[in-house]
Amino acid sequence: MFNRLKYLPWRSLIVVALLTVAIATVLDLLLVWAIQSAVVSSALSLVRDGVLGAIMQFLVSIGIGALAVYLLERWQGVAILSASTLWALVPCVMLVLFLKSLLIPSAFFLEVSRMTLVGVVVGIFWKGRPYWH
Repeated sequence: MFNRLKYLPWRSLIVVALLTVAIATVLDLLLVWAIQSAVVSSALSLVRDGVLGAIMQFLVSIGIGALAVYLLERWQGVAILSASTLWALVPCVMLVLFLKSLLIPSAFFLEVSRMTLVGVVVGIFWKGRPYWH
């Protein structure tokens, strides 16, 4: 079992995870910049607080997972996508999200939590459904 881990495209997975989190961070920072407007600020505060905020964080996490698979499909270094490659993508994305949270504090929706983990897994396997074989 552990022998197969050596043959996964780890370098490509980390690069895709870095690119995915970089895109999500830029979008997150753009939301913070948009909050500077009073009208946008009041609307986004409604979306961020309470139950709706938790749902939005979950949906953003699903989007991050789906974006990671989309970028992985386009990446030249990965020849074959499979369920094991998708499972290996999960810790790569979560590791990069964790490292990002140490360097750049969460601005709006990008937080590392169990809900984020579940959302990333759902997004990866929802977008990666054709590769489950």
